[in-house]
Amino acid sequence: MASFKPTKVQSLPKLGENVTEDTLYWKNYKSPVQIKEFGAVTKIDFSPLPPHNYAVTASTRIHVYGLHSQEPIRSFTRFRDTAYGGSFRGDGKLLVAGSEEGLIRLFDISGRVALRQFTGHSKAVHMTSFLSDGFRVVSGSDDLTCRVWDVPSAVELSSITEHTDYIRALAPSKLNPDLFVTGSYDHTVKVFDMRSGSSVMTMQHSHPVECVLLYPSEALLVSTGGRYVKIWDLLKGGQELVSLKNHHKTVTCACLSSVGNKLLTGSLDRHVKVYNSSYKVVHNFDCDASILSMAVAPDDEVVAVGMTNGVLSVRHRKHKKDKETLTSRRRRGPSYRVFVKGKNFVPRQDDFLVCKPVKQYLQKYDKQLKSFEVSKALDTALQTWTRTSKPEVTVAVIIELNRRGTLKNALAGRNEESLTKILNFLLNHYSKLSMLCCQIFFSGFFDE
Repeated sequence: MASFKPTKVQSLPKLGENVTEDTLYWKNYKSPVQIKEFGAVTKIDFSPLPPHNYAVTASTRIHVYGLHSQEPIRSFTRFRDTAYGGSFRGDGKLLVAGSEEGLIRLFDISGRVALRQFTGHSKAVHMTSFLSDGFRVVSGSDDLTCRVWDVPSAVELSSITEHTDYIRALAPSKLNPDLFVTGSYDHTVKVFDMRSGSSVMTMQHSHPVECVLLYPSEALLVSTGGRYVKIWDLLKGGQELVSLKNHHKTVTCACLSSVGNKLLTGSLDRHVKVYNSSYKVVHNFDCDASILSMAVAPDDEVVAVGMTNGVLSVRHRKHKKDKETLTSRRRRGPSYRVFVKGKNFVPRQDDFLVCKPVKQYLQKYDKQLKSFEVSKALDTALQTWTRTSKPEVTVAVIIELNRRGTLKNALAGRNEESLTKILNFLLNHYSKLSMLCCQIFFSGFFDE
């Protein structure tokens, strides 16, 4: 009796991917490690100095993690309400954070109790950061004010009220201790100079601003809000250079990589997009929930993403050592034939080779075809994952049913829902798949 021949699935040609050095670089990350926090992760900030620990602000806590630790090595929990904007100082020894209650707290990274507490804001303080001199702190609040504080004396130095809506974005200059950039829900991005006490430049983003970011040269400024990411040239008075619209929902965060200063953006559409120097998307990271915050380690070793469901997703870069250990684990020992005959054994011309019979493993639809369950085989081929991810399998089963002359039997007795599923498959793949499939189906479908 002849053995059963499996259904022959024809492989469809795939469009070639444009693989560049940037693509290979950003694909070289391991699967993400997920850490559950107590609430939505609103801010992630890496320490500028080795070992590059990072602070995660979520709910009423700020946790400090090591690059390879899944448990916090330090926790700051002295917040009565939600904490916001935990940021390191340039030397990595101090940490500043705002809160829902309007207070700003300054922590020593090696302690637990707040060293300073700045009072003056009347509403929630979402953004805090050190100026580049390390002795002043700037904050942005929902009370529409932006304030500068003196760290040694805990005294307010300046209060600016030029924005007309919540201030939710802040970026201090690293080259000039008197400059910082703010973004507000009033659709504006402003550059402030402490020497004049007012803004020296204003850009219209046209959407509520969620994040602002300065390039290392500080000639370019990035602002995100709505579905747009905009690049501004500060040397030309804030002229808009590029407007990107690659996300489907609000872009909530942005950061720069250390190698090549590549731009990364995160959005509520659960995607992190990586751009090259021409602002073309070269890679995409998928996440499980909407993204609120993101940061890249100073040496690009770690990409950390914070989400609305309280999950912190951490991706580590692969190294050659890791690949070598994997290959050494997969390496199998020599077979029995090598021990008996030797590694370089070649059979003679007169030898009779006895091969082991290879066991044939059938797919589910092949097993059903072998048992003449043609209707069930068609149902298996039309399952959601199969017809969306591997439509060529569905086509191969249809062609095999037609070859056997049992396509009418497989279609008979079906209800309206089942027939709708079949017709939708044909309409969706009419141009992509073989016309033979449609001809076969319609001939069997309307023959009666």
